[in-house]
Amino acid sequence: MTWAARLYVLATAAVAAVGTAWTVVGVGTEAFAYVFVPVGGAFATAAVHHLLRRGTLDPVARRFWRALLVAFGAMTVGYGWLAADMLTHAAQARTRSMPVPAAACVAIGFGIAIWAVARVPVVPAERTDRRRIVLDRVIAFLGCSAVLWYLGLAPMLSAREPWSRQAMVLVGLAFLVAVGAATKVSYVAGGPVDRVALRCVAAAGGITAGLVAVLGVWFGYDAGVPTAAVVMPLAPVLATIGVAAQWRGSRDPARAGELLPYLAVAAADVPLLAIAFGAPPRWPGRVAVIAAVVVTALVTLRQFIAYRENARLLANTRRQEERLQYEVSHDGLTGLANRALFRERLATALAGSGRAAVLLVDLDDFKAVNDLLGHGVGDRLLVSVAQLLRAETGDDGLPVRVGGDEFAVLLTGDAADPAELAGRLLAALGRPISEHRLLVQASIGIAVAGPHRPGATVDSVLRDADIAMYTAKQRGKAGFVRYEDGLGEPVLAHMQLGAELRRALDDGELEVMYQPILRLDDGRVAGVEALVRWQHPARGAVRPAEFIPAAEQTGLIVPLGRFVLREACRQAAAWAAEFGPDALPETGVNVSARQLHDPDFVADVAAALADSGLPCERLVLEVTESAVLRGQQVSRTLYELDRLGIRLALDDFGTGESSLSLLRSFPAAIVKLDKSFVDGIEIDDGRPAAADARRAVARAVIQLAHALGLETVAEGVESPEQAAVLRELGYTLGQGYHLAQPMTAEEVSRLLHDRVAAPAVGLVEGVVVGSEAASR
Repeated sequence: MTWAARLYVLATAAVAAVGTAWTVVGVGTEAFAYVFVPVGGAFATAAVHHLLRRGTLDPVARRFWRALLVAFGAMTVGYGWLAADMLTHAAQARTRSMPVPAAACVAIGFGIAIWAVARVPVVPAERTDRRRIVLDRVIAFLGCSAVLWYLGLAPMLSAREPWSRQAMVLVGLAFLVAVGAATKVSYVAGGPVDRVALRCVAAAGGITAGLVAVLGVWFGYDAGVPTAAVVMPLAPVLATIGVAAQWRGSRDPARAGELLPYLAVAAADVPLLAIAFGAPPRWPGRVAVIAAVVVTALVTLRQFIAYRENARLLANTRRQEERLQYEVSHDGLTGLANRALFRERLATALAGSGRAAVLLVDLDDFKAVNDLLGHGVGDRLLVSVAQLLRAETGDDGLPVRVGGDEFAVLLTGDAADPAELAGRLLAALGRPISEHRLLVQASIGIAVAGPHRPGATVDSVLRDADIAMYTAKQRGKAGFVRYEDGLGEPVLAHMQLGAELRRALDDGELEVMYQPILRLDDGRVAGVEALVRWQHPARGAVRPAEFIPAAEQTGLIVPLGRFVLREACRQAAAWAAEFGPDALPETGVNVSARQLHDPDFVADVAAALADSGLPCERLVLEVTESAVLRGQQVSRTLYELDRLGIRLALDDFGTGESSLSLLRSFPAAIVKLDKSFVDGIEIDDGRPAAADARRAVARAVIQLAHALGLETVAEGVESPEQAAVLRELGYTLGQGYHLAQPMTAEEVSRLLHDRVAAPAVGLVEGVVVGSEAASR
């Protein structure tokens, strides 16, 4: 609460205190008692005006307080008019009625206040909740109104000394403000209009009007002075307290009004209890009884709606539980049982009869479907495979989607022969399936648990099936293998190689070698490509063709690629620092598809550049066509790298299905012709047509690259004849064992020294550095 809010509260409290003191002392004419209400109202109006001058009020709160500003102003004018009338007719102050224009101003103020309270937003709710809330508010309004009618307005109608119509109307409007605000505050969701402020507005109307009614009924005209000087000045005090609460911001947690209807029922029963204990059943009491009956009927209706809603919620809960139970145990795409249900059923079978057979079905080359045709087509193909599994398995077993493109079938007890079922599945997969009429093959691994394999567990059976499936893939795919003892030794050796590769990364056994890229016209060095090599302490040199697949399957390709990236950037920065303008102008990294899928890859590249001090424009990244076609994540990564100023090279160009479209959609700067189009390009068998056919792709690639402004490098140059043909076709850069074999960084440094010593030997743009594992 700010100093201004405290000042207004103190001012109105001081007015009320002075009015009380004046009443006790009794100095001067009784007409002076009517001065305190408009003075306090002026302070309350000023407090609201000061609040509205703040620029932090929400539009809804500003609308509410703007309306109350008008309401307080109108009331202040009305009570000021009354004070002036009483002072000018001091002799009649005890019995004189409020002037009609003054009463009209006050009534307008009450009406505006009621309208402002009605517009305050309540708790947002669904349609059923809205009906319940409306019933609750009607119940609360009628219940509270019945009490106020019976204890306040009705006694005024039958008082010994009659009340004026103006006073009756104003007291009734004050009761409406109180009941409306009290009902409203129970459903305000802690929004822009402060809940405490609404309570103060309700109290300002209800408390003062109730005290006025009670004093007037019990003491008649004698209550006029204390009512005007003591009771009514409390309304501006409560109003300014509400302004201060809005100024401070609500600390009252929003709560739903669940108890309000029941409190209203209890309030409506007060007149009934009074009549039951001997109060005369006059017409005001009959009105209260009718209101109590209506409230009871509305409560009954509300309980019926709540019963129906609870029944609906229980039914929905049961359906949700059933759906969740199904979703927990079934695959969302295919509707087959999932891995959790598969393991549960397999564990039950092993714990019971101990007999079970598992067929692990892995689709061959399914990734190509997603890459080339899109994930939508891939998903529909998986659904078709699931339908095929259901049809072929029938009641003999449980078809399962293990994950991705991997399925399984669980056979328990004396179900179908697993080998016969595997043959049927392979035969069915040999025919076009799905709406796109696709041919798909699968490798199936079979593991059987029974008396011949005691002590089998869920994990051991699944491991055996996985080893058998992996063996089926190694044997050429589109077949099945049944697990036998010793079958897993090659697989375990492969896994062991992956573990040793992890150790090799930690122990520094890996080394980056550099194969030069030469100009085909004069044989000068034009760049290098880095090749990772592994010198095993026990095995000796491990071929990249052995450890790179292990790195791909184990995920170690990511840290392996990160090692090559950082080493390449460090070495290139060292060359730049040592040789200055004679150093290699660009450095790049060849990355795998798995690296491009890594969300931290761009950050890794930026960190390698920052740590080594190598500028972005000196970095070239080399990617294969298959990696580029891996979806939106890869595409976003490549474009982020391009925006960093890093040049991109398209490796093994011509081997993918979308090479030409890639040149339009992929931000490539360099194209590397695949070795398969260089092999045999030099053969001259005396048939020009055959020779032209062998050279057609190489010629088309160089023409297309020139048209698009791309650099070209021919890979796999193994003879002087190939180099000559490529030079005739327009290629200026080549790479291969005929041109130069891989060398260490120190040997590259000597080449740079030679270039400084003999300018005829030099390096040109483009160092292509990577983790590529092809031995050329």
